[in-house]
Amino acid sequence: MDKNTVIGFLLIGVVLIAFTWLNQPSPEQLEAQRRYYDSIAAVEQARILEEETAGQLAENRVADEFTALSDSAKAAQLETAFGGFAQAMSGTEETVTLENELVEVRISTKGGHITSVRLKNFQTYDKQPLVLFEGNESRFEYRLVTATNRILNTGELYFTPVRQGTNSVTMRLDAGEGSSLDFTYTLRPDDYMIDYSIQAQGLNGVLNPSTTTLDLNWEQVIRQQEKGRKFENQHSGLYYKTADKVDNLSELKDQNKQVSDRLRWVAYKDKFFSSVLITDKEHGFESTTLESRLQAEDSPYLKTMRTVTSIPFDLQGRQSSDLTFYFGPNRYNLLRAYDKGIASSDKLELDRLVPLGASVFRWINKYFIIPIFDFLGKYITSYGLIIFLLTLIVKLILFPLTYKSYMSSAKMRVLRPQVEEINAQYPGQEKAMERQKATMELYNRAGASPMSGCLPMLLQMPILIAMYMFFPSAIELRNQSFLWAQDLSTYDAIVSWNAYIPIITPYFGNHISLFCLLMTLTNIVYTKYNMEMTNTGQQQMPGMKMMMYMMPLMFLVFFNQNASGLSYYYFISTLITIIQTITFRYVINEDKLLAKLEENKKRPVKKSSFMRRLEEAQKAQQTQLEKQKQQQQQQREQRKKR
Repeated sequence: MDKNTVIGFLLIGVVLIAFTWLNQPSPEQLEAQRRYYDSIAAVEQARILEEETAGQLAENRVADEFTALSDSAKAAQLETAFGGFAQAMSGTEETVTLENELVEVRISTKGGHITSVRLKNFQTYDKQPLVLFEGNESRFEYRLVTATNRILNTGELYFTPVRQGTNSVTMRLDAGEGSSLDFTYTLRPDDYMIDYSIQAQGLNGVLNPSTTTLDLNWEQVIRQQEKGRKFENQHSGLYYKTADKVDNLSELKDQNKQVSDRLRWVAYKDKFFSSVLITDKEHGFESTTLESRLQAEDSPYLKTMRTVTSIPFDLQGRQSSDLTFYFGPNRYNLLRAYDKGIASSDKLELDRLVPLGASVFRWINKYFIIPIFDFLGKYITSYGLIIFLLTLIVKLILFPLTYKSYMSSAKMRVLRPQVEEINAQYPGQEKAMERQKATMELYNRAGASPMSGCLPMLLQMPILIAMYMFFPSAIELRNQSFLWAQDLSTYDAIVSWNAYIPIITPYFGNHISLFCLLMTLTNIVYTKYNMEMTNTGQQQMPGMKMMMYMMPLMFLVFFNQNASGLSYYYFISTLITIIQTITFRYVINEDKLLAKLEENKKRPVKKSSFMRRLEEAQKAQQTQLEKQKQQQQQQREQRKKR
């Protein structure tokens, strides 16, 4: 092997070593990976241990040789395998119930965790009791490492209930000789919050002495609670809060994410209800892996959500690990109230579970729409009437903009004969620049502007978008009927079918919603009437008229499966706009308006900066066109000479 070859191999080795060193994971990433795979291994190990030991005692597959042992021999064997937790390996599963006026919670002695939550003041869309989860629909367990490095899973161990009061219970995991692990649950009166603490009692020497955290595995399926599965699925997801923001996994696809930042809470959110696990402000969830998986369309569940994380744990028992559960509705005012009187840095921001839109749209909903909606709700029981009054209030506030928009279109309309004269004076594409220049001069001298009609409409768009976010998220509309609509929070089908139709079923659904249909028809009427009213005599882009009629038909597809309360609002809003437009047409004297515009022509023209820039751009464009024409003429003359 020659010298150059040796040097080449050495350089390759140096590059590989440098690449490996530079791309090695950080200590935080290594720790996150370790916790993730350890948690998976713990679940698998717990299953194996159940089959090999505890399953041999109390389950169906009992080994013959173990059955033949005497009770003392069995106890000795379990003691050898599991130490102080030997007695907790077998038992009888029982449940303890905590309840107040709002919620009923059941806690199992197997695993010492909450196995059922029922919200008393709510029902499903088919009038059944609203249960967030029960039985094996939720899994909540910790990994324990014994002093002999045995891995146990609290979900497979049996706890002893110790009553602390009417709405408080301690689930105690006996570790022998006065040692125990206590899970204490306290249901707050007239609240959806449950205080939850973990306390060690003499576990030093029972658990591994290096234990400073408890690895948690929390898994739950999300039930379908509403009639409209598509939009319920789009509004359900796994949410979490870091120090500076509230974020979430995708609602529309499977996603797995590792979060290195410390988390304040994790929420499994449905459209109108959530299960939230909250830590205290001094601590947080560390090295967290979050996962959300979609369920099949024919499943009674929407998603499966899972969190693998760790929480601080004092093995000496000097300090408890304090957490809080929230099992309740996604009602904006209720969730926001939990931050009342709390410093900004310590706020939970649970109200972010209510999707009110981002930035300006959320601001409009928080400080304008919701206060009016709540105020009307104090005095009126019919939410259909509340939506109607809310629409009137919004239209009244927007009236100056609507009036200004109409006046702009009226000015353009009365000037249409003069615009048509200009079109006749400068016909053809080659005189387009002269025609446009003359038209703009006419508008400028008369005091009319095409842009003045568009701006008021654009200013109304944020409110329309804010309404689009508000109505599907308003739990107040849930199960509230109005006219033919049985539930204003979902679609109001007047025609339904069961057959699957490609393209139509996935996007339109297997029904026709009446409020959505009425909204579409009124939009078509308004589009036709508005196009006639705003016809200025200028040439329009090809296909523009057809595109204007396509928009209402697209709304029919988009809104057919959405909340009927939203379609009802847009229907009433468009209907009021049509009435306003017709009223303006008959109240405003267009002859007087034209006379006023003619008077404006006699006054000195004061051009705005916008009009000056527009004219300069037109002149530059015209100059460029003239140069191009001259060049083309010269090229034609040169070709003739040749």
